Amino acid sequence: MSLLPHQIELLSPARDAAIGIEAVNHGADAVYIGGPAFGARAGAGNDIRDLERLIAHAHRFNSRIFITLNTILRDDELEAARQMAWQVYNAGADALIIQDMGLLEIDLPPIQLHASTQTDIRTPEKARFLQDAGLSQLVLARELTVQQITAVHQALGPVDAPGRANIEFFIHGALCVAYSGQCNISHAQTGRSANRGDCSQACRLPYQVTDAQGRFIAHDKHVLSMKDNNQSDNLRALIDAGVRSFKIEGRYKDMGYVKNITAHYRTLIDEILEEREASGHPLARSSSGRTRFTFTPDPLQNFNREFTDYFVTGRKDDIGAFDSPKNPGQAIGWVTKLGPDFVELEVSDPATVLHNGDGLCYYDLHKELIGMAINRAEPVSARSVGQWRVYPKDPMEGFKDLRKSTEVNRNRDMDWVRTLEKKSSDRRIGLWVQLAEAPEGLALTLTDEDGYTGSARVAHAHQSATDTAKAEASLREQLGRFGASIFAVNDIALQLSQPWFVPASALNALRREALEQLEAARAKGFVRLPRATPVEPPAPYPDDTLSFLGNVFNHKAHDFYVRHGVRVIDAAYEAHEEKGEVSLMITKHCVRFSMSLCPKQAKGVTGVQGTIKAEPLMLINGKEKLTLRFDCKPCEMHVVGRMKRHVLQQTSESPVKFYTTRPQRTA
Repeated sequence: MSLLPHQIELLSPARDAAIGIEAVNHGADAVYIGGPAFGARAGAGNDIRDLERLIAHAHRFNSRIFITLNTILRDDELEAARQMAWQVYNAGADALIIQDMGLLEIDLPPIQLHASTQTDIRTPEKARFLQDAGLSQLVLARELTVQQITAVHQALGPVDAPGRANIEFFIHGALCVAYSGQCNISHAQTGRSANRGDCSQACRLPYQVTDAQGRFIAHDKHVLSMKDNNQSDNLRALIDAGVRSFKIEGRYKDMGYVKNITAHYRTLIDEILEEREASGHPLARSSSGRTRFTFTPDPLQNFNREFTDYFVTGRKDDIGAFDSPKNPGQAIGWVTKLGPDFVELEVSDPATVLHNGDGLCYYDLHKELIGMAINRAEPVSARSVGQWRVYPKDPMEGFKDLRKSTEVNRNRDMDWVRTLEKKSSDRRIGLWVQLAEAPEGLALTLTDEDGYTGSARVAHAHQSATDTAKAEASLREQLGRFGASIFAVNDIALQLSQPWFVPASALNALRREALEQLEAARAKGFVRLPRATPVEPPAPYPDDTLSFLGNVFNHKAHDFYVRHGVRVIDAAYEAHEEKGEVSLMITKHCVRFSMSLCPKQAKGVTGVQGTIKAEPLMLINGKEKLTLRFDCKPCEMHVVGRMKRHVLQQTSESPVKFYTTRPQRTA
């Protein structure tokens, strides 16, 4: 297993190696990043040499690097995927994050395998199956409640059982409205497949919503756009439910986001670890060292669509970012005056300082967010505290509905941006230093928090010091100089009959040699994560039928499911066999519920009960029309549509056809 039952892992994203290194420096226990190809973010691939640099840095702290290989693959891509898997394994990667079960049927290296969010793990049965198939870490669907996560945790068996998988859960970042791996709307409309890392994000578009009679329910609302995930207040409950890996979304996000959000959750998790230590039920981080920051982490400073904890604590009616999928920022004040090329503002907090390059925004009369980039910001006068004049980058006539008393938000603070462009963290591994007398001179032993040691000896005459107090202070000062290393001294022990005089040059040489020995011992002692062994005979899949939603796109994946007892297997949507109307998106989010049109909400309401039914609704964006159907028993919404003609006319990405007609099921 990758984590011991008492270990907690903070898992951060990285678009590239430089961001990954800073994620480690800001406290990540593990980092997930794209390899050269086949990651579920088409624009976030990385060269092997860059990955080697990141892996070497992470392993110094016992942090792990997970490589995303989580798209569905054509038959003609399997060999390239196999070669890439071996490349990243030889580069030192710790795990592959996969979606396509065909990978389990080919010659992969002995690298640990983790289940991608695209595998759509919503039930204890699905989680147990993937564990039994040999996956060591399972990221559960974002839509699960604490109670449902607990049920998965219990289904995986004893926490110390060999081969038991760890539970991973998203705690921060953008939310896909659909169950991951169950969204084909992008491919249906554009030919770009979300399952192959190229989502067109139809969920962030504005829609008209009409009922069965054609009446408007909503006008130009982003009814499929969710607020951003933030589980800051639920970490303790998630730990108690069995989550051990806490995942931050964001492989497309910039350096500042990764630094800030990693630091935010590092701070919160460290507080919990200290609490549990004091309570007698200790938990531990899964990597080494402690991290200090030059800033106070603040999730509100990064791009967000406002925050929600989604379904973790139950269904809520405020999970959507329906007005805008953009970053609204934080309210700072109001417009007091408009000029030919400037706007004057009164800030609500007199301590607020505006800067050149800040980003401001406001809502127009239709609740659309309008951005205002600032060229120059200056106080109105020395006597007017809290009064600012800002000169926008763009002409004033372009700012629709901007008027006196309009509330203004700031969604980019250049002072914050500049802070995170600099060195903003210091991660150190605890170290105990011991200097002792040896027959020929002195011996230095370094012992780190993980129990690794490095030692060195120097031949030197035991020369008495004229000032013993000064000599001892000098010894401690010289021995404590680890500033250029990854270590921080916890304690210095002098096992000497008296504080000898030792030249600084001798102590420096002693320290350097012992440090080299310590680093070598750490590198030698690093243990790669083991590959889990699938149970035999092969565990049966929870169902004997897979529709196109099973995302089976190659014959090796087909073979995998047949081996696990599935009898009817349809090809993935990308194979273009589904030409009629199908569920292009399945989501726990319900437009009816969010608009107070849910029959369950009306239950017991006099005069309303029975009059509201879960009839279909229509989504309209230009010429695009989609039907919303509601499955009230599991409380799910289906976005129904068909593949566009121009997409169907394209050559199918793979000539996969497992069944021309579905065979009759036998008893």
